[in-house]
Amino acid sequence: MTTPTRTLWRGRIFALAGILFVALNVRTAVAAISPIIGIIENDIPISSLGLGVLGMLPPIAFAIAGLAAPALARARGLDASLLIAAAAMVAGSALRAVSDNYILLALGSLIALAGMGVGNVLLPPAVKKYFPDRLATVTGGYVMLISLGAAIPAFFAAPVAEVAGWRASVAVWAVLALTAFVPWLVLTVRGRRVKRNAALDATVVPVASSISVWAVAKSRTAWAITIAFGISSIGFYSFFAWLPEILIESAGFTPVEAGAMLSLFGLIGIPLGILSPILASKVSNIGAVMAGGVFAGAIGYLGLAFIPSTLTWLWVVLVGFGTILFPLCLVLINLRTRGHQGSAALSGFVQSVAYTVAALGPFAVALVRELSGGWVWPLMFLLVSSLLALISAVMLARPSFVEDELGIAVGALED
Repeated sequence: MTTPTRTLWRGRIFALAGILFVALNVRTAVAAISPIIGIIENDIPISSLGLGVLGMLPPIAFAIAGLAAPALARARGLDASLLIAAAAMVAGSALRAVSDNYILLALGSLIALAGMGVGNVLLPPAVKKYFPDRLATVTGGYVMLISLGAAIPAFFAAPVAEVAGWRASVAVWAVLALTAFVPWLVLTVRGRRVKRNAALDATVVPVASSISVWAVAKSRTAWAITIAFGISSIGFYSFFAWLPEILIESAGFTPVEAGAMLSLFGLIGIPLGILSPILASKVSNIGAVMAGGVFAGAIGYLGLAFIPSTLTWLWVVLVGFGTILFPLCLVLINLRTRGHQGSAALSGFVQSVAYTVAALGPFAVALVRELSGGWVWPLMFLLVSSLLALISAVMLARPSFVEDELGIAVGALED
């Protein structure tokens, strides 16, 4: 049964603001430190090992949050859990800004990233809960803001640090995170919305709350989405870690030129965030769209490997189009589940497994680079790994629901 469409804003303005502002903040801690790490080291000595730990924290924190967030949502409720996530973003970024030693800096990073990881996992079920009639629209908006949230700190961190110091540069993101805290505080305090949805769940979705993260592992659809999300994350994090070095060594780019190409790669996520939800909701065979993204990325990898100084921007754009799997998977988390509890469990499973795998991506690229002495084989490694997503394209060609595969009688969710 089709969910009746109603005005996007009417009665849901705080939910919409909360979703969009959480999305804007779930990448800021990832990108806020690296551009100014040299300035920070003037106050806080950081060893090479320490830098490596800071670099590994994002995917590790996101993977752990993938396991913890659904349990937190079941125990505290979705709204309160997102409030806790926003509070962690604020507190973690603030702690980083006042840190006077490496331990506090790392602890603040972990707290902020943990909050962001919980936000990552609970955004799809929040959209499912409050906007079942606007899944494509709201998901497209928040995916676009995730991309902006990664690009903005990378662009402004260094200029703000030069003018006001690195502590002010880091503290800015604690202030920005307050925009996510306020809407979820209002929704949590209200209470009546939580009670109304709890009553609805008790009537319409009586057993959905029993879905755990690891129960989802029995679902074929869950594994298909996880493979695609993981492969996309490997390419994304590896490219962010190594693209400038690839272009400097293989194409003779200056650091500024290489940085511009990295910015181009990051900004491609904005149109993809708009396009992918539309495709996911309109195209009957989403596997064909995923396959198209895989082949675009493969061509980009080949171009960078063998003719990196020719049409470099085109190869970067094509690899960027390959990351369409990321927003597609976020949409599919909602489209392939029947209720927001199932969406939370699926989101937790997908992101915990995928981010664990993604943490190994940049390291694997570095290892292949060390063994081969160049960038052709590392790029071939990324190309071959990207082709594994074709497995997902085949598995997701036909619509199916996770709850149905698990034998959970969710009922007519859209009634």
